Amino acid sequence: MATKDKNIWILMLFILSGLVIGGLLGELAGQVDFLWWLSYGQSFGLTTPVELNLSIVQVTFGLMLKINIASIIGLIIAILVYRKV
Repeated sequence: MATKDKNIWILMLFILSGLVIGGLLGELAGQVDFLWWLSYGQSFGLTTPVELNLSIVQVTFGLMLKINIASIIGLIIAILVYRKV
């Protein structure tokens, strides 16, 4: 039976794994003709990395997110599984 005091880190782990596994399956499903719609999505983030040069250390920041239909389905499944645990 589910309790009210679930750990937020476990929820984040479920959500992240749902997004990653769903995104991977979406990319693989894009190779199949009748499952092309699972790979339909949008990419957003920094197109070119931001560089910070401090003379001693050079740090490069970059972030790109690609969300597709399969990753959204994976997110929903992860939340449903979390609610059942």
